[in-house]
Amino acid sequence: MTAMSTVPWLTILGLIPLVGALFVAFVPGSAETAKRMALGFSLVTLVIGIIAATQFDVSSSAQFQLGEQHSWIPQFGVSYALGVDGIALVLILMALVLTPICLLAAWHDVPEEVGPRGGQRAKTYFALLLVLETFMVGVFAATDVFLFYVFFEAMLIPVYFLIGRFGGARRQYAAMKFLLFSLAGGLVMLVAVIALYLQGPGGTDGFLIERLTGLSIDPTTERLLFVGFFLAFAVKAPMVPFHTWLPDAATESTPATATLLVGVLDKVGTFGMIRFCLQLFPEASQWATPVVVVLAVISVIYGALLAIGQTDMMRLISYTSVSHFGFIVLGIFAFTSVGQGGSTLYMVNHGFSTAALFLFAAMLVRRHNSNSKRIGDYGGWQRVTPALAGIFLVAGLSGLALPGLSSFVSEFLVLVGSFSTQPVATVIATSGIILAALYILLMFNRVMTGPKPEELVAEGVTVDEGWRKSSGGTTVRDLTTRDKLVAAPLIAAFVVLGFLPNIALNFINPAVDKTLSYVQQAIPSLNPAGTAAEGSSK
Repeated sequence: MTAMSTVPWLTILGLIPLVGALFVAFVPGSAETAKRMALGFSLVTLVIGIIAATQFDVSSSAQFQLGEQHSWIPQFGVSYALGVDGIALVLILMALVLTPICLLAAWHDVPEEVGPRGGQRAKTYFALLLVLETFMVGVFAATDVFLFYVFFEAMLIPVYFLIGRFGGARRQYAAMKFLLFSLAGGLVMLVAVIALYLQGPGGTDGFLIERLTGLSIDPTTERLLFVGFFLAFAVKAPMVPFHTWLPDAATESTPATATLLVGVLDKVGTFGMIRFCLQLFPEASQWATPVVVVLAVISVIYGALLAIGQTDMMRLISYTSVSHFGFIVLGIFAFTSVGQGGSTLYMVNHGFSTAALFLFAAMLVRRHNSNSKRIGDYGGWQRVTPALAGIFLVAGLSGLALPGLSSFVSEFLVLVGSFSTQPVATVIATSGIILAALYILLMFNRVMTGPKPEELVAEGVTVDEGWRKSSGGTTVRDLTTRDKLVAAPLIAAFVVLGFLPNIALNFINPAVDKTLSYVQQAIPSLNPAGTAAEGSSK
């Protein structure tokens, strides 16, 4: 059931950055003006998103709110149908917050050009980031399965060009690998989407989620459909063994692209598991749970071990996400309200903590005279950039789930919620907490501690890029004003969601309970003892 809205809030949220992208790309003017314009459009989108969130009623019995529905391709049953539950709403808000932060951090990602088309490259880069924001809103808001697939695949286009055109030395390889993995998963899902429609009631709006929920499907067919959806989401998530595209893509991307890729786009995978795998295929989800839980635990351990062995900062941060997504998937397939609520909150907290790690590491890399990402090329930088070292440490502590910071709450909820149904897997997964402390603290120790590098001179220069050559060595500025504007909302998110997680959980919990109710209707035995008590205790 979808509660319709008189104001098309979700369409407006998608249109504003898309219109902004057109202005940024094609309106004459300097690159600096285009950057400010892009930032302005993203901030307007954020404000509209906050206003829309105030219209959301957490006590409503409808699964989706702020809904709108229009016939799109009636011959094939496709509708332009949007709506959000609490899970989709918090993920959209996370994307809307991270986009202006990334735009601000990306100010100098694309060097200025000389010539009649000078600045066009930077305009294209910022326009693509805004286009990506539009697709991020659409993929979380779609309540028509085919429309979701359209947004799911459309996201590949701006990301491919953001990596392939603006990335590092191996950008073309990384972009193609990302595209091939994503297309392979997407094509499998397309077959499953069409087959699911044929199992449903059909009609002009036959792809609506509410019309495809609770179908009586042959067990073998349901399992095949589940596998088709799950494979696409496992690639996107990314889960072992479908994760190999992520380190290359994130390492070769610009920091802003890597942040949106890992911080937001990868959440589409775990979001899809809740929205589609569990709700549309509850019996197949139970059937697949043993294998999925094993893969989740392997992701936790394997991703952490690979992170420990990395010599590249960006690659290390990428592998930490593989480990974190293992926790998220474990909580989802625990089939408890605490576990799934923790997993959804984990998606939000991971978005902010990963953004901080990527963006703060990029600040450090820009200050190195060779722009090196190798951990071994650093050491003693806290003596030169103490403020940068401080915020980098806070980001790392959030990544390892230090109590008092946001990730601790979500990780704790996942483990508590998973233990009642998956005790062995949960106990093994807790080793990921120790491994997280190792890869974060070892990286910080190697990069920031030790004697001051002889070639660096710490002075309060005014260059915005963070460093310049001087006769005494490389003169380094600690944090610029722009760096502080990037860091402030991320640090605030760690603290606020760490001490007041109910700000998000009040939206998340009713949506989680609604999803679990569909599962429990199909499989009464999955109604774990104490589920109602769990929901009320939260």
